[in-house]
Amino acid sequence: MPPALLTAILLSISLGLAAAEPADVDANAAAPTVAAPAPEEQPKLPLDDIRILVEVFHKIKNDYVEEVSDKDLLEDAVRGMLAGLDPHSSYLDPEGYQSLQEGTTGEFGGLGIEVGMDDGFLKVIAPIDDTPAARAGIQAGDVIIRLDDTPVKGLSLGNAVKKMRGKAGTDIHITIVREGLDKTLDFTLTRDVIQIRSVKSRFLEPAIGYLRISHFQSRTGDDVKQHLADLKQQAGNGLKGLVLDLRNNPGGVLGAAVSVSDAFLTSGKIVYTEGRVADSELEFNAKPPDLIDGAPLVVLVNEGSASASEIVAGALQDSKRAVIMGRRSFGKGSVQTILPMNNEAALKLTTARYFTPSGRSIQAEGIVPDIVIDKLKLSEISVANANVVTEANLTGHLENGNGEEHGNGETPADEKNETAKSPAKEREELALKDFELYEALNLLKGMALLQARSSGL
Repeated sequence: MPPALLTAILLSISLGLAAAEPADVDANAAAPTVAAPAPEEQPKLPLDDIRILVEVFHKIKNDYVEEVSDKDLLEDAVRGMLAGLDPHSSYLDPEGYQSLQEGTTGEFGGLGIEVGMDDGFLKVIAPIDDTPAARAGIQAGDVIIRLDDTPVKGLSLGNAVKKMRGKAGTDIHITIVREGLDKTLDFTLTRDVIQIRSVKSRFLEPAIGYLRISHFQSRTGDDVKQHLADLKQQAGNGLKGLVLDLRNNPGGVLGAAVSVSDAFLTSGKIVYTEGRVADSELEFNAKPPDLIDGAPLVVLVNEGSASASEIVAGALQDSKRAVIMGRRSFGKGSVQTILPMNNEAALKLTTARYFTPSGRSIQAEGIVPDIVIDKLKLSEISVANANVVTEANLTGHLENGNGEEHGNGETPADEKNETAKSPAKEREELALKDFELYEALNLLKGMALLQARSSGL
């Protein structure tokens, strides 16, 4: 493409955009009686900078060691413009756009890793539950430096994601750097059809529920409502409390985050956004009912909780509806808008920042938990054989005065029954498997007890 022709095309496109000023017209309004103000003067085109772009294009076409197509050069120029803005803005070619749409609906082929760019490398925001990445032990914060034999440095985010996706059953070798380790880690992962079931639930104890959201998809809000209804029905007399687990949830659809927050609130702001264009300024408010009827709520977050997860945690924290436990969240407080292009591609463009009800911007700050739980790994301790001495073990101890015999302090018969798993054993297993959830459960039981006593129950 001759440079003069490219210049003419760029100028014509820019002039065309400048002339296409949107008109906000109220069809029901009366005709104005005064002259409308003159339209705001459009900024002048940076002709010198455009000439530099054309000059670079021309030199690459003529002097680069290999021939490069006009299409590739111009697409790379677009990618470069977006990559220079922030880590979350990008150009999605038709294939990448299709992959994004599949991800928001809940089924796609790949490894199950939510990633972003960090200094030219892929940084794991969070592995998705029940995917090859999660099963292999990939963790939030891991930095991917190599995909098969290809260094990640120099790849665009879109190209890196494209490389990780592929036909189910095929393998990919990834090399990562993990904080605190002095050597790289190598994983061979087998691609799978990723079917994200974003919502799971169960009971931790009678009438104390557990709700896990791994990703915010278009249907997540409806799924949460159904799971809560099922838990309430199974509980009989209602829930005494609920743990909402948003750990390693990388976010997703804004509307789903609003719907989930609204499930636990009856009024007030949930989130609002601010940007340069009118369409980016939005406000979302809660409405009745609270689907768990005011039962105590604990929300678990960690460094892998991002975006939509932070909207939910921030809304519930600011509204004093829940206690937030865990570790500081990822800190992605920006909103991306998908802008389809005429060539079936799309721009993923950061268009706004979001704010919690109290006006906090979480961008690069994250949600600070009310109760911080550091990363801990518990070792199994056998309590059964511990030499624990209490008053009841002492020879000749006084009785308690209530006429109740307490024996010699031996383990009760029901706790000796090895065929049935005691509540104490279940709690011990939970502490070893998931200490953060164990702590959340303890806090929730205390909150439920306090609420019951305050209500006179």
